[in-house]
Amino acid sequence: MATFKVMTWNLENLFSLGNNFDPKTQQEYTQKLKSLTNVILDLDPDVLAVQEVGDLEAFEELVAQLQGRYPHSNVSTSPDIRGIRVGFLSKLVIEEHEELVDFPQGGFSKLLSQDTEGNSTEITRMGRGALRILVKPKPDISIHLINAHLKSKLLTFPSTTNRPRFAPKDENERARVAGLALLRRTAEAVALRIKANELLENNANQGLIILGDLNDVSSAATTQILQGPGGSEIGTTGFKRSDKGDDTRLFNLAPLIAEPRRYSRIYQSNKELIDHIFVSQELLPGEPRKLPEVDSHIDAMDALPSVNDDPNLRRGKPGSDHAPIIAIFDL
Repeated sequence: MATFKVMTWNLENLFSLGNNFDPKTQQEYTQKLKSLTNVILDLDPDVLAVQEVGDLEAFEELVAQLQGRYPHSNVSTSPDIRGIRVGFLSKLVIEEHEELVDFPQGGFSKLLSQDTEGNSTEITRMGRGALRILVKPKPDISIHLINAHLKSKLLTFPSTTNRPRFAPKDENERARVAGLALLRRTAEAVALRIKANELLENNANQGLIILGDLNDVSSAATTQILQGPGGSEIGTTGFKRSDKGDDTRLFNLAPLIAEPRRYSRIYQSNKELIDHIFVSQELLPGEPRKLPEVDSHIDAMDALPSVNDDPNLRRGKPGSDHAPIIAIFDL
């Protein structure tokens, strides 16, 4: 019986040499590519959504090491100020692709923010563009996938040098910058939800998967914005039966991960699941619903490291500070 395996993975600063966030030596860069390659080949997803692709050269070198398994790829052309972006690797032909960058009508038209020098400004687009593709795992099954990397909880403060500053001058600055970051992550989640509404409403022929690094846990308000109508989440009584909200509902697959493994990053020794996979009802067919196998591969590369608010401490390290999340659907 046919299966469809999707995976989301934050590759953690995939840069080639010559950048502020790149590995320091050719040996470290080679080891970085090798460690990522080994995990991808071992887990072998049909479609892989990646985040923190730093430049196209590094992405292409990674693809070249994957033994020709992923002949189809697409990368966002809208990175953030640091140069990182999202992308897809696929065994399947990518039938459509779409960049999602500007805040859509019906969401936030503009948002208060500040520039790198601390001046107040307004933004009208996502910090890192999201990316939509369409694939057909079977001739009669079409699935949209949207890969997103929402605003990080890691705070970057205005700097007068060419290097970013990650420590605040005082508590007022920390609170202000944290609040602006939360506003931005909220606006980005709303933008994704509005795109989901467009794809889902009155459509019973195509499934939708939203996946990526959402930079917050399942219970966070920004994450729950993506769910749509409440009351029928996985694990609740309402999940076992269909209702009128299912046409626009997205189901977070997080509860299907075994509880001891239900995390994808360790921040200051605290385990948290910030990488998610949401699916529409078309991916959970039947009565009762057919559930996929879902896992966080926390052991894909030895033990996950514990990270803090200084990303420079991980510069040049192999692997990633995130675990890959995989869902396997029975089609």
